[in-house]
Amino acid sequence: MAWIMLVIAGVFEVVWAYSMKQSQGFTKLIPSVVTITGMIISFVLLALAMRTIPLGSAYMIWTGIGAIGAFIAGIVFLGEQLNLTRICAALLIVTGLIMMKIASR
Repeated sequence: MAWIMLVIAGVFEVVWAYSMKQSQGFTKLIPSVVTITGMIISFVLLALAMRTIPLGSAYMIWTGIGAIGAFIAGIVFLGEQLNLTRICAALLIVTGLIMMKIASR
């Protein structure tokens, strides 16, 4: 159950990061509210997951999901650049996440 909470926490990290971009520096109400709500949910779920998952593993996976998710959201929804260097960087993050999960067994 802790791993499921951690993945959901990572997804909410993507939600709040994307919403923060859309809030334009917290000048737009709805994206600002979504950002803060997403942050609270993400942090609470991360804290709950950390009851059983080691700190290093939980934090790395949480931030990794957020980084990869934000990378994908930026490309899909914001038209950000996609090139070989960025793809390689994202693959390195994913590889690190997989290795951390394996090491946490």
